[in-house]
Amino acid sequence: MWMQQEVIVVGPQVPATEAAALMARKRIRRLPVIEKRPEETILVGIISATDILHAFPPNVNPFAVIIPEVPQKTLRVSEIMNRHLVTTTPETPIEEAAALMRDRKIGALPVLHDRRLVGLITESDIFRAFIGFFVSPGEGVRVTFDISKGEDVFGFVAAAARNRNVKVVNLISSQQDNRPVCVVRLTGGAIEKLLDDLWSSHHSVLNVVRFS
Repeated sequence: MWMQQEVIVVGPQVPATEAAALMARKRIRRLPVIEKRPEETILVGIISATDILHAFPPNVNPFAVIIPEVPQKTLRVSEIMNRHLVTTTPETPIEEAAALMRDRKIGALPVLHDRRLVGLITESDIFRAFIGFFVSPGEGVRVTFDISKGEDVFGFVAAAARNRNVKVVNLISSQQDNRPVCVVRLTGGAIEKLLDDLWSSHHSVLNVVRFS
């Protein structure tokens, strides 16, 4: 749902300068490296802008329009690409992909189906998904509950929203500093009356944010 399906790739024998030019032209930071074999095309590595920068002398910018001559042999993508791949699948929940990227300190995951590259998911895609989960048009409020004591936030919100004719836009459970929280986005004309119900319910509320 969130991965990039039209992935720009390079071969392992492509010069690193060509890979850098491709990244600059397409405004991307990494390229999966694929190798064509008699029976299949497989993913053999991934190369990032950082890999390319580290491969050149400090005084040389491989992403410049004109690259000065350097006294060294032509570097190939295969010589500097990362071969220790961390990948995911199209069916993986996006929160698991995000946690994997965080834990492994990487900015992207190639997406494989039956060993075939079918997409790429990056930090930007994770941010886009996060925004999609939380952002909604129109006025309303976002209420963050502390549910570390096992409060039934869903039951309260569902009943209060029905009684006040308020719409629940989204409801997501998460962890904040190892504390379980529930974030609820609400909209509708009787928001203030619902908030009055909230204060009298004695649920543990961390914050209420109003949107105009």
